[in-house]
Amino acid sequence: MAQKSSEKGVTGPAPVVDEPGRVRNVVLVGHSGAGKTTLVDALLAASGTISRPGAVVDGTTVCDHDPAAVRQQRSIALACAPLTHQGVKVNLLDTPGYADFVGELRAGLRAADAALFVVSAVDGMDGATAALWQECAAVGMPRAVAVTRLDHQRADLDETVALCQRVFGDNVLPLYLPMLDDDGVDVVGLMGLITRRIFDYSDGLPATVRDPDPEHLPAIGDARNELIEGIIAESEDETLLDRYLGGEEIEVEVLIDDLETAVARGHFYPVVPVCAETGLGIDALLELLTSAFPTPLEHDLPTVTGVDGTPQPPLACDPDGPLVAEVVKTTIDRHVGRVSLVRVFSGTLRPDQVVHVSGHGMAERGHPDHDADERIAHVYAPLGAALREVPHCVAGDICAITKSGTAETGDTISAKEHPLLIAPWEMPEPLLPVAIVAKSRADEDALAKNLSRLVAGDPTMRLERNPETHQLVLWCMGEAHAEVVLERLRGGGVDLETEPVRVALRETFAVASKGHGRHVKQSGGHGQYAVCDIEVEPLPRSGGFEFADRVVGGAVPHNYIPSVEKGVRSQMDRGIVAGYPVVDVKVTLVDGKAHSVDSSDAAFQTAGSLALRDAAEKGQVTLLEPVDEVVVRVPDTSVGAVMSDMSGRRGKVLGTEPDPAGTEHTLVRAEVPATELVRYAVELRSMTSGGGTFRRAFARYEPMPAHLAEQFRKEHSNSR
Repeated sequence: MAQKSSEKGVTGPAPVVDEPGRVRNVVLVGHSGAGKTTLVDALLAASGTISRPGAVVDGTTVCDHDPAAVRQQRSIALACAPLTHQGVKVNLLDTPGYADFVGELRAGLRAADAALFVVSAVDGMDGATAALWQECAAVGMPRAVAVTRLDHQRADLDETVALCQRVFGDNVLPLYLPMLDDDGVDVVGLMGLITRRIFDYSDGLPATVRDPDPEHLPAIGDARNELIEGIIAESEDETLLDRYLGGEEIEVEVLIDDLETAVARGHFYPVVPVCAETGLGIDALLELLTSAFPTPLEHDLPTVTGVDGTPQPPLACDPDGPLVAEVVKTTIDRHVGRVSLVRVFSGTLRPDQVVHVSGHGMAERGHPDHDADERIAHVYAPLGAALREVPHCVAGDICAITKSGTAETGDTISAKEHPLLIAPWEMPEPLLPVAIVAKSRADEDALAKNLSRLVAGDPTMRLERNPETHQLVLWCMGEAHAEVVLERLRGGGVDLETEPVRVALRETFAVASKGHGRHVKQSGGHGQYAVCDIEVEPLPRSGGFEFADRVVGGAVPHNYIPSVEKGVRSQMDRGIVAGYPVVDVKVTLVDGKAHSVDSSDAAFQTAGSLALRDAAEKGQVTLLEPVDEVVVRVPDTSVGAVMSDMSGRRGKVLGTEPDPAGTEHTLVRAEVPATELVRYAVELRSMTSGGGTFRRAFARYEPMPAHLAEQFRKEHSNSR
C-alpha cells in the first residue's frame, strides 16, 4: 500500500538529483537471514532518512511491507529505499535471499550499477551467493562485502572474511579489523587499516575517532601491508609499487583515491564489518557506497532496438538524451492500483509526459506483446511502500509511476515520437507446477482478473491452461513462491483449491489388432446404419497417424470412407483406456456395410469410433509417458546423491561433465519421465542445500511400466 511519508517515520522531503553523477544504485544480495533488510533500515536511520530503524520480527522495516513478507519474516520482493549522504543519492535495492524469489534478484541486478554482498558472520554463505559473485564477475559489476551480525555470540569475523576470500577469490580484503571490548568478546569498534585510526562505537553513532593503542599496532600493521599491496597492484601509477617496496610511506589520500578507482572499476572488493543493531561500521559503509561505488555514468547501458527490432545507436546516460527507461518491477496495490518501479537509463521522466510503453518477447510467460501510448500522471521517489512525489527523474536514477494501464515488469518506456525496446534480462524458468481450481463460477471470474495482475508483475511465474489435462497450472519457482502466489490470489477474494498436477500422457497399440464397428438403429422414420471393419497396427514412435482403405466391391461407399476416418480420429482424441490421445498407429478400413436409406456421415463416424474401441478391447493398448532430457547443475559434493536419486525416478543418467563456468559444480545429464519431475524443483533444492538447479526439455514418449499404467487406468475409470 502506498503510504504517506509520516506513516513510516520518514524525515524530510524526497531526495531529488539533477545529474547522474550524484546517484549510486546499489543492490544488496546475500542468502536469506544474512541481514540485508535490517542493514537497509540501519543505513536509512544513519543518514537521517527515517527517524529510527524498524525490526524484521516486528514487521516494521521499510522494505518488508508486503503482508506475506511480514508474516514469513523474510523478504519476498524487490524494494527500493533511497537515502542521501554527503550530497549523493544512494538507491538501495533490497532483494530476497531465498532462491524462490530469484526473479526479484534479477530485477535488482538490472536496476543497479554495483552490488553489496551481505554475508552473515554467524551463518556464512550459501552456494547461490557464491554463484552470483561469479555471475557479477562475468559482467564486471563492482562489488563490496558487508559482514553482518557481529553482535551475535557465535559471530566469527575472521573466519567469515577467510571464507569470503576462499569463495570470492583475489582482492577481497578487509578495510577494517574488529576492536573488542575489555571482555574480549563484544565488538565495540573498528581499526581502520588505511588511516590507522580507531573508530569506537561504544556510545553508538557517530563513532569516536582516535589513535590506536599500542596493543593494536601489530594487528593493524600486518593486515595493512596486505591491503596496501592489493590496492597498489590495481593502481594506474606504475611507480607506486617501487616506492612502497623501497620503504616510502604512501600518502593516505593516494591510497584512498586508488582504492575508490579500483572498486568502481570492479577490480577490488573491500570488506566492511557492520552491525545494524549497534550502528558499528554503518558510517564507514555509507562512505564506501558514496565514494567508491560507480555513478551511472560509469556503467554500461543495455542494448536498445526499435520496436520492430531495427538496430539503434548505443544509449548514453544523458538527462538531455532520448527517453529510455525500464520497468524493473510492477506491483498491484489495492488502493493505488498498478505501481511500477522504473530505472531511467537515458533522458528525463517528467509528470504529464506522454510516453510509449512497449513489451515484447515474453508471450510464452503469459505476457503478450503490447505497445501503447500513455500519459505519466505523477513521478514518485519510492521508499519501500511509501511514495513521495518528485518533479522529475533523470537518467541514472530510479523512480516509481502509478496507474499505468499497460506497464508490466520488463517493459520499456520511451519517447512517443521515437519508441524503443530494451533487450530483456535473463529470467529463470519456473519448474514447479501447481494446479488450481476455482470453487465457483464467481471465483473463476475473480481468478482470471487476479491472475492477469500477478502475471503482469511477476515474469518468473508462467500461466498454463493445459488443453489436454484441462487444468489451470501456475508454474512457480518453488514452494515458497507458490505459497505467496496463492496467498495473493486468496487475498484478492478468490476461493480456490489446489489439485494434483496431471501429466499429459499418450495411448498407443502395442500389437496389431482388428476391430468391428456396428451402428444400427431403427426407431421409426429415418434410421442409422453403418458397419465397418478395421485393422490397427502400431507405428514407430513419433510415427503419427495413417489411414488407408482396402475396401473392395463398394462395401463402404466411397463418400463414407472419410466419415470412418473422422470417427476414428475423434475416438483417438478422446482416448480409449485412460482418456489420453492415441498416437502412432495406422488404421486400415478393410470392409463394411451400408444401407441405401439409413446410412449417413454421422452413422459411419460412430461406427469408426466403435471399431477402434473394439480393436482396443481385443488387442493391447499401452500408455506412453513423456520423457524429458534433464541437465542438473550441482555442487561437486552432491553429484553422487543426485545420480542415485535419478535412478529412483526411473531416470537414465547419460553422463557428467565439469561446469563450463569453471566453478566447483558438475553437470549431470539424464533422461527422466516427466511424471517423476513434478516436484523435482523442491526435492533437488533440499538434496543439494539450495546449490542445485536444473533445466528440462521434452525428448520423446516411451511406454510406461505396466503397474503404473494400470494405476492411471483405474483413476480414469473411477473419474467417469
